[in-house]
Amino acid sequence: MSALCDPPGVAGPPGAAPSPKPAAASPSFSSQELAQEIKAFLSGVDPVHGNKLTIKEHARCAILLLRSLPPARNAVLDHLRGVFDDYVCTYLLELESSDGGLGTIRAQGPNLDDIVQEIQAVLSEFIHMNPKAWAGLVSAWSIDLMGQLSSKYAGRHGVPHASSLNELLQLWMSCKATRTLMEIYTQCLSSMISTCPDACVDALLDTSVQHSPHFDWVVAHIGSSFPNTIINRVLSCGLKDFCMHGTASADLLLFPSSAAADKRVPKIASVVGILGHLASRHSESIKQELLRMFHASLGPAREQQQQQQKATVPFLLQLAVMSPPLLGTISAELVDSLKPGVLNQLHQHFASLPREDLENMVSIVVHLVCQTSGGAYRTLQFLINTAMPASVITTPGLATHDSVREACDRVIQLLLLNLQKLVYNRGAASLAEAPPWAVPFLDELKGRVRELCVETLRLERKRFLWLHQLLVLLAVYCTPVCASEALFYLLTLAKSQEELSLATQLYAVLSSCVGDLLPATVKKCVCQIHAGGLSEPHTAQLFHNLALIMQWEGEGPAAMGSQLGQAVSAHLYDFGQLLLHRNPEVAQAAALLLSVCPMPRSIRPADLLFLIRSAVHHFFLALCCRHPSGISYASRLLCCLGGASPTANKAILQHLVEGSLHPGNSELFGGSVEPPVPGTNAGLEGARLSLLDINRRFMAAVNFSGSVWSVFHAGVIGRGLKPPHAPHQREPEEIAHNVQTFLSLLLRCCGAGRGGPETPQSVAGAISPEAAQTVAVVLVETVCPDVTNSELTWPPEEHTRNTVERDIRIGRCFRDNPLLFQLLNLVAAGRPALCYCSVLLRGLLATLMAHWEASRENDTTSSPWHLQASCALVACMGEGHLLPPVLSNMHEIFDQLAPFEVHLLLLSVWDYVHDNSPLPQKFTFDAATGLFFRDFSRDTDAGKFLYVLHSVLHKNIDRLGLLSGRFQP
Repeated sequence: MSALCDPPGVAGPPGAAPSPKPAAASPSFSSQELAQEIKAFLSGVDPVHGNKLTIKEHARCAILLLRSLPPARNAVLDHLRGVFDDYVCTYLLELESSDGGLGTIRAQGPNLDDIVQEIQAVLSEFIHMNPKAWAGLVSAWSIDLMGQLSSKYAGRHGVPHASSLNELLQLWMSCKATRTLMEIYTQCLSSMISTCPDACVDALLDTSVQHSPHFDWVVAHIGSSFPNTIINRVLSCGLKDFCMHGTASADLLLFPSSAAADKRVPKIASVVGILGHLASRHSESIKQELLRMFHASLGPAREQQQQQQKATVPFLLQLAVMSPPLLGTISAELVDSLKPGVLNQLHQHFASLPREDLENMVSIVVHLVCQTSGGAYRTLQFLINTAMPASVITTPGLATHDSVREACDRVIQLLLLNLQKLVYNRGAASLAEAPPWAVPFLDELKGRVRELCVETLRLERKRFLWLHQLLVLLAVYCTPVCASEALFYLLTLAKSQEELSLATQLYAVLSSCVGDLLPATVKKCVCQIHAGGLSEPHTAQLFHNLALIMQWEGEGPAAMGSQLGQAVSAHLYDFGQLLLHRNPEVAQAAALLLSVCPMPRSIRPADLLFLIRSAVHHFFLALCCRHPSGISYASRLLCCLGGASPTANKAILQHLVEGSLHPGNSELFGGSVEPPVPGTNAGLEGARLSLLDINRRFMAAVNFSGSVWSVFHAGVIGRGLKPPHAPHQREPEEIAHNVQTFLSLLLRCCGAGRGGPETPQSVAGAISPEAAQTVAVVLVETVCPDVTNSELTWPPEEHTRNTVERDIRIGRCFRDNPLLFQLLNLVAAGRPALCYCSVLLRGLLATLMAHWEASRENDTTSSPWHLQASCALVACMGEGHLLPPVLSNMHEIFDQLAPFEVHLLLLSVWDYVHDNSPLPQKFTFDAATGLFFRDFSRDTDAGKFLYVLHSVLHKNIDRLGLLSGRFQP
C-alpha cells in the first residue's frame, strides 16, 4: 500500500525502476478521493454505498488509478488481465453454443467491448506520449497475456489445433480482446523500432519459450508485420542469451531437444521456432541476416563485442542443427561465400581454441553436411576443391592456408565414414518395421550421379578416391537405381583402360550387396540409347568399353566380363539395330560388341534373321568405306551367328552372295553398274509425272523374259540414245583385296578351317557340300530367277536356240560381275554342289560358243574376256568333276587356237556333259578324305569326245606338240 500511496515522482524502493509519469493530465482528485478509489480497487466494494463493484465498474476504477497514480501500474495491469480473460472466456462460450459456426457469432464479449476499447485508448495514449517509459512495460504485459490466454484456452472445444496456424490466427484475430492486445503490442514495437526494440523482442522470445506452440499464431502475425526487425532482433537477442548461458558442447548441439539444452540455452528453441515461421515467406531476409552475422563475426570487433563474435559461429551451428530448414536456406550461399580469404579468417578465428573443441566443431560440421539437402553438390565440390593440393586447384594470388586444407581433408574423411555408418546401419524396410531413415545429403546427390562420375574420371590425386567411395555409398543407399546408373556412366564416359578400371572396381564392391547389377546396367544402356539420351560418340565409346571388359583376362575383370557377356546377349536384337546406324563409328562399335558377345543358347528366329541381315549390310558398308577394323568385326560377328544353327549359316551365305551381286555392291569386286535409265530421275520429273504415266512408259513394265515383249534397244523413243556411262573404276589392288576379303569370309562360313587339331588338313580345309549347295542355289536364283533348280539334266546343243535371251542375260551377268567366276570356283570345291549350277554353266557355255562361232578374228586373244571366261568355265567344270581331267585340261591351249577351234572344243564339252549329265547321284563319298568324288570310269567313254581335241593338236603340232601328253585318256 505504501507503494500505491506514494505521490507522483517519489522514488520507490531502492533498486526499483523510476515510475513513469502519466502521459496526459488526469482529473484532479483530492487525497481523500484518491484514497477511496484505491480502497474500492483493492476491496472491489463501493466505499460509499457498500455495493460490490461490477466487472465494468472495477475496470474503470483501475483505469482511473492508472491515469492518476503511476506507481499502481503493475497492480492495475495485473487486474486488467482478468478483464481480458473474462472477455475471451465469454467469447469462446458463445462460439461453442453457436450453431452457425465462426461466421455467425458476435465477435465481442458481453458488456465489455467498451471497457476493452477504453483500456486500449489509455495505453495507446501513454505509449504515444512517453514510449521510452511505457512501451517496454506494456509490450511485455500484452505479449505475456496473449501467451497465457492462448495456452489456457488451447484445449477448449472450437479452438483449432496448434498445427492449424491459419485457422488459429483467424479465431484469435476475430476476438476483440486478443486483437486489441495484438494492436497494443504492435504499437509498442513500432514506437521502439528506431531506438531499442530489444525489450519488446525479449518479451516475445520469453513468451514463446513458455507458451509454444499455442503462441505460434502471435509470432506468425508479428513476424509478417515486422519481418526485418523481428529477424534481426530475434537473432541478436538469441545470440546474447547464447553468450550468457555459455557455448553448448557438441553433444548438446547434436541433441538439442534434451532438457540440458533447454536449461543452458532457454531461448534458442524460441529463436528457431520464430525463424521457422518466417522462413516460408521471408527466407531471403533470414538468409541475408545469417550471412551478415557470419561475416561480421570474422571482422575486427570492439572489446565489448568480442564474446559475441566468438560465439556467433557456434550459435549459427546450433541453429542449423536444430532447424534443417534454416540449414537448407543458408548452406548453398554460405559455401559460395567461403573464399580463400574468408577461410583464412576462420582459421585465425578458431586457432586459439583447444583441440577438443575443434574436434567437436568438426563433428558438428560433418553432421550438418549429412543433413544438407539443397546445395549438397556445391558443398561437396567446395570441400574437395579446398582439400586438394594447391598445385591442382589454386589459382595464382589465391592461397589457402595448409591448415584449412587439412581441416577439409579431415571433414571429407569423417563425412565418408559417417555416411558409411548411416548407409550400412539402415537395414532393409519391411512391413512390420518403419522405413529406413533418410540421409538428405545422399538424397540430394541422387540426381548428380553423372556429374560425380565425370569428376571421378578426372583421376586427380585424392579426388577420384573420395568420389569413388561416395559413388559406392550412393549406389548402396539408392539401390538399385543409382547403382546401375553410376556403373552406366562410368562405362560410357571412360576413355582409357585406367578410367575403365574404376567401373570394374565399382562392380567388385557392389556385386556383393546389389543383385542383378549388370543386367540392370545393360538394360539402362539400351533404354538410354533408344531414347536418344546418349550422343553418338558416347554410344560408340560405351560399346568399345563393354567389348573391352568382356575380353579382359584376370580374376576380377574376367568374372565381370563373363557376366557382362551374358547380360549383353539378352539384348542382341537391341544392339543389333545399331549395326544400321548412320554413323559408321557407332555401327562399327556395335559390330565389335556383338562379335565378342557370347551367343545365347536360343535366339528367336526373327531376331536372328534381323541380326544376320544387319551384319551383312554392315560388312559391305565397311568394305565400301575401307574400314579394316569394321570388316574384321563384321566378319567375326557373322561367323559367330553362323555357329548358332545350320539355318542361320544358310541365311548368312544367302545374304552374302545376294549382297555381293547387288548393283550397289558389285563394283566393289570389279563389277560394272547398270547406267541409270533416262527420265527416271525423281528429282526432275517426280513432281510432274504420275505413277500411271510412269507405268505406261515404254519398258517400264515388268520384264517377262522369253516373251514377245523382251526387246533390246539402245534408247527410248522420243528421248534419243542412252547417254554414255562411265562408271567409277576402283584400283585393281583394291578390287583384289575386296575379293580376297569376301571369299575368306565366305569360306569361313562354308566350314573351311573349322576342323579341330586332330582333323586332317585336307578335311579341315574342305568346303561343306551343304554350304556349297546353298551358294549354288543362291547364285541360280540371283542370276536367273525364272529357272528352277530341277533343270539339272544337260539338253542337246540345239536347245540353245530356245534360250537365246536367257543365255545372253547370263553371259552379260558374268561379264558385269567377275566375282561370279570366283563363286563358281568356290561351289566347285564343295562337290557335288556345282551340279546345281547347270543352268548357269550351260547358259554361259552357250554364249561363249555363239561368240566363238561368230568371231572372224585370227586368234582368240582378240576377245580377252571371252577367252578368260572360256578358260575359267572349263577349269571350274573340271574342278567340280563335271568333266574328266583330259577334257578339263583343254583350257590350257585356248590362247593358242583360232576362235573356230575353241568353238569346236567347247562343242565337244557340251556333247560330253549332254551324254553324262551332271547329277549329284553320280558322286561317291570317300570316308578317308571326307570328300565327294566322281568315278568317270562308270560314265561313257571319253575317247569319242577327244577326236576334235586330237585333231586340233595335230593341226597345231608345231606349237602344241609338247602338250599332247596331257590330253591322253
